[in-house]
Amino acid sequence: MDITTVADDLIVAHDGLVVHRLEHLDPVSVHDVGGVPVRTLPRPDGELLCRIATVNDVHFGEVEAGRIDDDPNGPIQRAEPGDPPYPETMNRGAVEGIRDIDPVAVFVKGDLSADGTDEEWAAFEACYRDAFDDRLHVVRGNHDAYRGQTAYAGDHWVELPGLAVALLDTTLPGRSTGSLSAEQLTWLDDHAATADVPVLVLGHHQQWIGTRRSDSYFGLHPDASDGLTAVAARRRSIVAYAAGHTHRHRRRLMDCGVPSIEIGCVKDFPGTWAEYRVHEGGILQVVHRVSTLEALRWSERCRHLYTDFGVDYETYALGRLEDRCFAIELRT
Repeated sequence: MDITTVADDLIVAHDGLVVHRLEHLDPVSVHDVGGVPVRTLPRPDGELLCRIATVNDVHFGEVEAGRIDDDPNGPIQRAEPGDPPYPETMNRGAVEGIRDIDPVAVFVKGDLSADGTDEEWAAFEACYRDAFDDRLHVVRGNHDAYRGQTAYAGDHWVELPGLAVALLDTTLPGRSTGSLSAEQLTWLDDHAATADVPVLVLGHHQQWIGTRRSDSYFGLHPDASDGLTAVAARRRSIVAYAAGHTHRHRRRLMDCGVPSIEIGCVKDFPGTWAEYRVHEGGILQVVHRVSTLEALRWSERCRHLYTDFGVDYETYALGRLEDRCFAIELRT
């Protein structure tokens, strides 16, 4: 059994296709879940101002999960004959779950498609735009621009009740790696300098945090990563950076103490999306697993992707509970 979600009032566990939901709980209360004691999160002080949702790596048009280039190893999973394409199954399930929280905004952090075709983007739009209309805010990922496409390019500043979101375009067309230009960092710096509410920064590529620099780092270039950290250190309105790209759940800290977060993909195991509950006194990140029966049947098949390469994908992708569900503190 996986304890997949913990909030201030909710615990969700998954045992194969069986979902266990404990709802209407008190904050900081302990509950027995299949013999495991699980504590709900503390509730930030003050009024709940809004909820938002994010997804990334939705990959409309993909037909094989676990494929690495032309390597026949895997295991490689495909939808069964007669079944809908699995990105449609997973994203329809995500939309269903997101609708239940009635967010004021939904942010898509890149990789809308497998190869950036018009048909793939149309499928994305039919799923998400039809559901959320002007509440939807989108930026591209590397899969959307391998052939130099420019759709969904550009940065966005979105002001919401109690929160501002900076949605950054980290994509380098034709490359899997990402970066931020000096102009983008100045844009972020200028907006954060005048923000009178917490700022959540979102982008597709995860931040480089480490000691071994490489121009080929599979994420945000180290120079751009350092630039992002410098802006966050200077502007205390910035409370976190959250990305996708790695198909995993992980939380690290910038040198200035600001969380640098990775959220897993929608398209395979465990198949997740993130909710942010914005209170006057703090923000909760709550990761949810897509839990329609059809989605669980698919995502369970994907637990052991990349086993032939020696990868423990279920541990890698699911990550630790405390890296999925936690409080983001305001910086005073």
